[in-house]
Order: sequence, then structure tokens, then C-alpha cells
Amino acid sequence: MSETYIPPYYTNLMNLYETQDAIEIIKETFAAKLRRNLNLKRVSAPLFVIPTSGLNDDLSGIERPVRFEVPACGNQVVEVVHSLAKWKRLALYRYGFSVGEGLYTDMNAIRRDEALDNLHSIYVDQWDWELIIKPEQRTLEYLREVVVKICDAIFATSVRLRETYPELPSYEHQEVCFLTAQELENAFPDSSPKEREYLWAKEHPVTFLIGIGEALAS
Repeated sequence: MSETYIPPYYTNLMNLYETQDAIEIIKETFAAKLRRNLNLKRVSAPLFVIPTSGLNDDLSGIERPVRFEVPACGNQVVEVVHSLAKWKRLALYRYGFSVGEGLYTDMNAIRRDEALDNLHSIYVDQWDWELIIKPEQRTLEYLREVVVKICDAIFATSVRLRETYPELPSYEHQEVCFLTAQELENAFPDSSPKEREYLWAKEHPVTFLIGIGEALAS
């Protein structure tokens, strides 16, 4: 069942074409900023893969991929990708990237079993990226540096968008707030995980949560 809804207070500030144009500005600007900030190169991603390749991501293990036969390839069965988590690592090797270099792609996919709401669709159109780092760079300090660079790209995209459509709300550049899932639970011990994120983000709009999925004190 879909949980998609339009809030009663929602007002559309642009017509349909302007909305599409704004989406294009966002995609072009953010991709360019992210590429420069993280030293990435664009690589085209597959829409489907052969099941036996092992490149499709099973996500939680219960999502069913969309499959079809390709007559021109002897009725070979292929399946639409769920995500590119495995493919990206192979692509880094095949394209010969070195430490400090990476790739980004505009991924398209179909997730037939996705629960639908305002943030989720059965049609996926999202950025994906992967960067080669040294083992000693696998630290929280380096993670924070990367997060800040991503947020800088988001803020720069917001500024570019408002240059064309000043009627859109502005978002001032803010420092990223880093905290752990345990610290979030400590702040709101009587709330659910989603409620905690909502309450925290009301006061700290730009937040990066560390340790999602780890065991909590509760």
C-alpha cells in the first residue's frame, strides 16, 4: 500500500516545466561539484546484469528483481539492478582507478517490492559513487572530511538553483553536526529511532548520524 501524500499546506511554486528545468539544474550542478570535491570521474552504469554475474545487490534478501529474456542473446535471462554496491567496486578495477580517485554515476533501477511513500518509488533515479582510499584512511576523521565535501556540493547546488528560481526557499551554509546513534538515543531515550531523527533534525538540520545498525545500550 502506498503511503504517498501531499501535505495540506503544500504550495507549488513552479509550473511543471519549471520543475523539470530545476531538476536538470540540480543534477548538472551537484554532479559537477561532487566530481571536483571528491576527484571522481563519470562512468555509465548498467541497467541490467546477468544473474550469475553476482553483481546485483540483493538488498535485504527478499526483494525480487525484475527479470526478462533477451532473444538476441539466445534468450539469456537478465535482471534489472537493485543497486550498484558490487558493480562499483568491479568498475573501479576495470577502469584502472588509483588511490584517491573514484567514479560517480547516475543510477537508474526498478525495485518492484519497494514500500512507496514520499521518498521511495519503484523507479530509482539516484547518484552513486565510490572512491578508492588507503586502509589507514578508514577513520572517522576521514569520513567527516568526505561528508563535509558532499554537503558543500549540496549547498553550492542550492545557491545555483536560486539564481534561476529566486522564489524557492534559501538554505544557508551550515556546519555539519556529527553524532552517533547512541548519542541520539541518549538524547531521546523514550522515542523511536525515526522520532529521534526527526526531533534532532528540527534543531540541527544538517546532521550526519554515525553507527546506524550497531547495538545500542537499550
